[in-house]
Amino acid sequence: MRTEGLAAIVTGGASGLGAAASRALADAGVKVAVLDRDGTGAAAIADEIGGIAVTCDVADAESAEAAVAQATRAHGLARILVTCAGIADAGRIVGHGGPIALAAYARVIGINLIGTFNLMRLVAAGALALEPLDGGERGVIVTTASIAAYEGQVGQAAYASSKAGVVGLTLPAAREFAPTGIRVCSIAPGLFETPMMKSLPRHVRDGLGASVPFPSRLGRPEEYAALVLAIVANPMLNGEVIRLDGALRMQSK
Repeated sequence: MRTEGLAAIVTGGASGLGAAASRALADAGVKVAVLDRDGTGAAAIADEIGGIAVTCDVADAESAEAAVAQATRAHGLARILVTCAGIADAGRIVGHGGPIALAAYARVIGINLIGTFNLMRLVAAGALALEPLDGGERGVIVTTASIAAYEGQVGQAAYASSKAGVVGLTLPAAREFAPTGIRVCSIAPGLFETPMMKSLPRHVRDGLGASVPFPSRLGRPEEYAALVLAIVANPMLNGEVIRLDGALRMQSK
């Protein structure tokens, strides 16, 4: 899909992978709506790239519907969706204080999985109303899973199962939208330089980077963004979850 002049929505766009994807899409000529709960951060990225910022809670139906409507008024219906909004709250299923609070588990599922589905349903509904481009494409949806979906560690039950849900959503969504020319792929990053990772001490980050077979370092958000652009550009990429992890396979702890 040629990107020049198209509209895109990026969730979690105020920082990390979402900010990098927003910048890359804008550089490719896309009109980007940066969605995030952090309205100030979203505005900073939007100002930088010439897009618009929209405050949005992806897990809330009304908030997401209002955000998509605002983005549509500014840029027209989006043909590209990139979902990067997510949290990685850790906790054992049963810790020293007893079982984890169900609300804590539900919060992770709500943002990571339901939030992904929420924006997917809204953007896909809009893209279905658009005329197909050359080759029959109407849109591309790129979601963000994690290698934790496959090798979740102790303490990652909520996060890993939320991301496994994103993996499981990919193929049925791609199959459903295939007759109308909307593609769906997911990226499963490994260890990346995100704000959460940057909050760790330097020696911890260096140790995590060294655990990656090659390149032996943390991934850069720009490398995630480059894969987003590659997926958008290549019409044969559909229904696939692509690991972006330097051949890392996580241990149990």
